[in-house]
Amino acid sequence: MDKRLLEILVCPVNKTPLVYDQAGQRLISLSNGLAYPVRDGIPILLADEATQLSLEDVEAYRTKQAA
Repeated sequence: MDKRLLEILVCPVNKTPLVYDQAGQRLISLSNGLAYPVRDGIPILLADEATQLSLEDVEAYRTKQAA
């Protein structure tokens, strides 16, 4: 994912920054626990396409970001 693109993308639901999960090919909104898929390098930022993450997954991403 292009770093410049990631700097301008926000969650379409609450307009907060997104974190790129390269292994899972998705963009994560840590504030509301939604994961948006990235297909063929294209972020799919539609609320209907998002999946809800568990609280444990969200905390794991937060810990990873802080490191």
